[in-house]
Amino acid sequence: MKFAEKLSNARKKAGLTQEELAKLIGLSRKAVNNYEIGKTYPRTRDAYKKLADALKLDVNYLLTEDEEFIANASELYGSRGAKQAQILIESAQGLFAGGDLSDNDKDAVMRALQEAYWMAKEDNIEKYTPKKYKAAAK
Repeated sequence: MKFAEKLSNARKKAGLTQEELAKLIGLSRKAVNNYEIGKTYPRTRDAYKKLADALKLDVNYLLTEDEEFIANASELYGSRGAKQAQILIESAQGLFAGGDLSDNDKDAVMRALQEAYWMAKEDNIEKYTPKKYKAAAK
């Protein structure tokens, strides 16, 4: 089950409207709606934690491996990183459509793709960060 479905089901089970949940966590109703339709994801782990607390859930219930990957990409590289992570996941899922891979094999492929993403990001930082900023960071 995807994050959007989990959130929507949990909110309804808690007897809350989108507006009520939004007020509890300090967001707009539109943000909660976008989460529930899968248009956007929370940007930080703290946002997932606030949602989980408001709905009296364990945060791990809301965070699947894919959502955690997107949240990490967002925290490290902003909205562009989150969007790239989302595209990577959606593209990889298309590879599995109608295939014969077991769930364990699919998970292994997704983990490998995510690791390749992190390595590429680090390589790009090393390659494209000006030397004066590298020296200041040390």
